[in-house]
Amino acid sequence: MDTIRIKDEFIKLGQAMKLAGLVSEGVDAKFQIQEGNVKVNGSVEIRRGKKLYIGDVFSFEGKEIKIEQK
Repeated sequence: MDTIRIKDEFIKLGQAMKLAGLVSEGVDAKFQIQEGNVKVNGSVEIRRGKKLYIGDVFSFEGKEIKIEQK
């Protein structure tokens, strides 16, 4: 499991996908999320603006990313 570190209280799912290097542009994240290809804490998430907090885990294409405090 990989991690990304954030300094704020939360990060939006689309931004987290870009930060983790899973997509190159926000529009790519938008389409992948809307198509149901992303899970947050084990459940399919279709909202690009879903807020992820410290300890949350999202997965995409077999990769799991955990949100940690910077």
